[in-house]
Amino acid sequence: MTAEPRLGIDIGGTKTAVVLVADGSVQAMRSAPSGRGASGVVDVAVRLARQVLDAHAPHARGRGADVSVGACMPGLVDPVSGLARHAVNLDVESLDLAGGLSARLGVPVAVENDVKAAALGAWRLRGSWSAGSASPGVSAAGVGPVSGSTHPGDDAALAYLNLGTGLASAVVRDGVVVRGIDGAAGEIGHLPVGGDAPCTCGQIGCLETVASGSALARLWPVAGRRARDPFAAAAAGDALAAAAVDVVCTGVGLAVQLLALASGAERVVVGGGLAGLGAPLIDGIRADLERRARSSRMIDALGLSDRVELLPADVPVAALGAAWLPAPELPGAPRLASVGSPGGLADVTVPGERVG
Repeated sequence: MTAEPRLGIDIGGTKTAVVLVADGSVQAMRSAPSGRGASGVVDVAVRLARQVLDAHAPHARGRGADVSVGACMPGLVDPVSGLARHAVNLDVESLDLAGGLSARLGVPVAVENDVKAAALGAWRLRGSWSAGSASPGVSAAGVGPVSGSTHPGDDAALAYLNLGTGLASAVVRDGVVVRGIDGAAGEIGHLPVGGDAPCTCGQIGCLETVASGSALARLWPVAGRRARDPFAAAAAGDALAAAAVDVVCTGVGLAVQLLALASGAERVVVGGGLAGLGAPLIDGIRADLERRARSSRMIDALGLSDRVELLPADVPVAALGAAWLPAPELPGAPRLASVGSPGGLADVTVPGERVG
């Protein structure tokens, strides 16, 4: 456990969430619609952070050494310069995220891309939930310990696969996020795999066009439909829904295979908006991986269907990952505990209700 308060800020395309971790538990969570534009993004994040600190860690306000703060958001985020660029869903072209938050909160702020932060959170929480459903510690209904049996150092490489409007991933090795060229490591959604669907990146037939929320919306338009769950619709006899979920599960299966073969990930955790589809989604992904294994001894030997998990939709994994970002390397910055230090998120109790 750790007595040092840690604040994690997750600035999403629609919602900003803030969590406070201290003494081995999540003391508070607050959320609100994200601001728009550079100033709006910072305004909402600062307001929520101050509310949480004032209510639950008043001793930390104004005393930078007593609180560690990390923040994440979509787009190209440089942890060294603190700059965030091209977050189109937030109307942000360029933003000094670390500088803006630090100036108003009075503490150095570590920053990261949201998917990479979520990967870090998933790495620390790995094993703390059962596949396809929340554990007692992370359910929306109650409070309990996140009681995973693994600890930092086990399962050295973990990939987080974010299924949202688009498709992105990140890999964590021994507690360190793999970055690649300009932070582009993990952008597997923009690997052309075939087909004629145009991708938002300008290419044709990217993996994202068959394994994402936008792919599902294209393949199964829900306008005028009563059903919102494509798996339920498929089970009820909707042939178009059945075809759509088959394509998406096959695409995600390909993404899992790609991560295992190319990144060396020993475990793949699936999260993001589509994770809310629950057990039918992970069952469909595993069925595709088992089909691949039946056709290839090499793939069968990898045991991929046993290496993929679904993150419960109500776990604030990006905010938790942001809370545990390494210290920004700024002169005079207070020490932030390293990612691999004692007191990881495997010891954190996560309340299911939001405060405020």
